[in-house]
Amino acid sequence: MNVWIAIGVTAVGCYAVKLAGLLVPAGVLEKPLVKRLAALLPVALLAALTAQQTFADGQDLVLDARAAGLAAAAVALVLRAPFLLVVAAAVVVTAGGRALGG
Repeated sequence: MNVWIAIGVTAVGCYAVKLAGLLVPAGVLEKPLVKRLAALLPVALLAALTAQQTFADGQDLVLDARAAGLAAAAVALVLRAPFLLVVAAAVVVTAGGRALGG
């Protein structure tokens, strides 16, 4: 498939999704269930992306230094550490794991 055809199809698809969002009636957006789902959806997508980036290498499931860094971040979150400390803990543990050959 030509690259420009793929770019064009993607652009049309993005426009169609935005247009569909604008065409949703306001009454639907005011329902409590829709509001709740809209609040939770970004969290679920971010969690899925984090899991995929942490535990996948191509088509393989892996446990390496990234998993240790994620675990360190989770512990820091449970201990209610500030966000920058959570990120720093994940970075330090991941780097340490990679330095040790993990």
